[in-house]
Amino acid sequence: MTELKTVGQSVIRKDVWDKVTGEATYADDASLPTMLHMKMVFAETPHARIRKLETAAAENHPGVVAIFTAKDLPSNVMGMVTQDQQVFCDEKVRFEGDQVCAIVAETAAQANAAAKLVQIEYDDLPVLDSPFQAMESGAALIHEDKPGNLCHQVRLRVGDADAALAEADVVIEREYFTPWQEHAYLEPEAGLAYIDDEGRVTVRASGQNTHDDLRQICAALDLPEDQVRVVYGAIGGAFGGREDVSVQIALALAAWKLQRPVKIRWSREESIKGHGKRHPITIRHKWGARSDGTLLAAKTEVITDAGAYNSTSSEVLTNFYYAAIGAYQIPNVSMDGFSAFTNNVPGCAFRGFGSPQATFAAELQIEHIAEALNLDPVTIRLKNCVRDGATIATQSEIPPGVSLPALIEACANELGAEQKGNGWEMPIVESEKPHKRRGIGMAAGMKNSGFGWGFPEGSEARVVLHGQADIERVELFTAAADCGQGAHNVLAQVAAEALNVPLEVVETVTSDTATIGDAGPASASRLTIFAGQAVKQAADQALEKWHNEDRPAVGGGRWDAPLTTPPDPETGACFNSITYAYGVQAVEIEVDMETGEIEILNIVAAHDPGRAVNPQQVIGQLQGGIIQAQGWALTENFLSQGGYVQTDRLSTYLIPTSLDAVSEIKFVLLEQPDTIGPYGVRGVGEIGILLLAPALVSALHDATGVWFDRIPLTPERVISGLQTA
Repeated sequence: MTELKTVGQSVIRKDVWDKVTGEATYADDASLPTMLHMKMVFAETPHARIRKLETAAAENHPGVVAIFTAKDLPSNVMGMVTQDQQVFCDEKVRFEGDQVCAIVAETAAQANAAAKLVQIEYDDLPVLDSPFQAMESGAALIHEDKPGNLCHQVRLRVGDADAALAEADVVIEREYFTPWQEHAYLEPEAGLAYIDDEGRVTVRASGQNTHDDLRQICAALDLPEDQVRVVYGAIGGAFGGREDVSVQIALALAAWKLQRPVKIRWSREESIKGHGKRHPITIRHKWGARSDGTLLAAKTEVITDAGAYNSTSSEVLTNFYYAAIGAYQIPNVSMDGFSAFTNNVPGCAFRGFGSPQATFAAELQIEHIAEALNLDPVTIRLKNCVRDGATIATQSEIPPGVSLPALIEACANELGAEQKGNGWEMPIVESEKPHKRRGIGMAAGMKNSGFGWGFPEGSEARVVLHGQADIERVELFTAAADCGQGAHNVLAQVAAEALNVPLEVVETVTSDTATIGDAGPASASRLTIFAGQAVKQAADQALEKWHNEDRPAVGGGRWDAPLTTPPDPETGACFNSITYAYGVQAVEIEVDMETGEIEILNIVAAHDPGRAVNPQQVIGQLQGGIIQAQGWALTENFLSQGGYVQTDRLSTYLIPTSLDAVSEIKFVLLEQPDTIGPYGVRGVGEIGILLLAPALVSALHDATGVWFDRIPLTPERVISGLQTA
C-alpha cells in the first residue's frame, strides 16, 4: 500500500481529555437561564384504546406551566421508515412505552409529581406478545391498516432448493432463536430545546443523524427547515438505538410554544421501556451438502418480532436477502421472511442490523454440516466462503477485494490449528479441573456497508483553509455524529492527509444543522467511507483554491455512493450493497459442568479494515463489538411478558462490567484496501459483533458435545441443556 503520513497512525483522539476529565458536555449537561423541565407520561399498558385523558389535577399542580398532548402538534406522526407512530397517542396505545402527554414545569420535581396526577382511562385490547400469535388467523389487529399484523415480507428464490436438497448427501434442518438486546448506552435519552439568537427552534440532544432529527421535527411542527436547528454535543453511546427520535419532537414543541428553554432526562427505566431493541428472530434452516462439504441448497424461513411499530424492522428483514445464508456461496436458495407487529417494545436498529442474528444461525448450520460429514470447521468454510468473483444470494457479484479466505486461514493459524493433507486439525484443549471442560469454536462473517437496496445516499462536508504563505489552520465542517466511535478524529485524519498538513491544525466543527449539510447517519458501517469521501473531496477542492491563492480557501464536498438496486419482489435479485467488511473470530472457553457458568479464556479476532485510518480506534471498535456480543450471548437476558418489560434496569438486565469483559483478545488486522472507501478504508463498526455468539456455541459443543440453538447461554440454560442432552 502507498505510504501515508496521517492516515494509518494511532493518534490520540481530540476529545479524549474532555471525556476523561469530565469536561465534555453531554445532552443532560446543557442548561440555560429560565429553563423549564419536562416529564413524559407513558402508556404503561401494552394495548388499549384511550377512553379518557384527564390532566386537570396535573395542570393545577404548583409549578406546572403547560401540558402537551396530541392536539398541540400540527402533525402528530413520526417514524424512521414509515410514519406509523404518534408523538403523543390520542386514540390507542400499542406498547407500554408509548407516550401520551408531556408535563412542563418550573422544576424537574414539580414535573415528576404532576405526571403522577395524570389519569388515563383505557379500554384494554388483546395483547399479542409473539409474532407467531400476531400472525394467527383472526388475531386482533395492532394497526388497523396492516392485515395479518404483517409489517414486512421478503421472498428470495435462486435455483431449485427443493431439488438440490433431494440430491444432497447430508441435510441439516434446525431452528434457531436469538433474543432482544438492549443498547444500554451509558447516557439515557436527554435534551434541551430553546429559541436561538436567530429565532430558530433549537434542539440539543444525542442522536445518530442531526438532519434526520431535523426533518422529523419540521414535519411534526409543520415548520420549514430554516426555522429549526439540531445540535449534538458529546454522545454517550448509540449503537443504533438513537436512530429513532425519542425526546426531540416533544422538546421542540414545548420550546416553540412557550418560547422558553425546556429540558428533559429519562430515567434508566424509562429508557429501557421507551426505546427499541435488537429484534428477537426465529430462523428455520434446512441446508444440504455433498459428502465433500460443498453446499448445495438452503431453504430458510425467518420470523422477526417488529414490536409495536416499524422503526427499521422492514429494513432489518430486507438485509436477510444476503445475510440469511451467511458468508457462503450456495447455488440454490429459497428464503421467506416475515416481520410481524406485536405489542412488545419495537425492534429497531442495533449494531449489525440483522446480521448478528443471521450469522448466528448460518454459522451453526455450517458447523452441523461439518460434524455430520466429519469435516473440520476451517476446511468447510474455506470450501464454501465468498471470494473474489463470487455471486451471492441476491444474484449480484460481490465487489472485489474479498479477504475472507485469508482471514479464515489467519485466524486458524493464530488459534494453533495446523493444515494437514486436505484439511485442518484443530487444537485440543483440556481443563486441569475435573468438573470443568474446555472447548474452542470459530465463526466467519461479512457485513455490508451503507444502506443499499436501491436507497440513494451520500454525504456532505466543507473545508476552509486559513493562513498566509502556508496553511496555518483548517476548519472541517461535518454533521457526522460521533457517538463515541471516534468519527470526528478519523475524518480530521482524512482531511490532514488530503491537505498534507499536521493533524494539530485541523479543527472540527461538528453536528450542527445550521453550519453544514447532511453527512448521513452514524450507522450501517458507513460513516468513515461516506463522510470520509466527502471530506476528501472538500479538502481537495479547498487545496486547489489555495494553490490559486483564493484565501481563505473554501471547499465543498458531496460524495454520492454508487447506485444500488431494490430486490425483485419474486426472486430477490438486485445489486444490494457497494462494499462489505469481513471478519473471523475464534474463542476458547471453559465451562463448569456443575454450575453451567462459562468463562471466556481468549479470543482471536481476524479482521480486514481495508486500511486502518487509526489502528487503535479500529481495535477499539472491534473490542467494543466483541464485548457487546459477549453480553448478548451470555448474560443479557431481556425478558418481556404479556407486553410488559420485566428487566427494566441494569440490576436485572446484566451487561458485562469491566470485571466480566474478556481481556485476552488477539487482534489480527489484514489490510486489503477497498475500492470504495477513501484511502481504501472499510467500515468496521459492526463486523465485530457478528461472530462471537456462534463461536461460543461451537466452543460449548466442543467442550461438552451438546448443541445449543438459542442464546443467551445463561448458567441455567446451559445446565438444563446438559442434563437433557
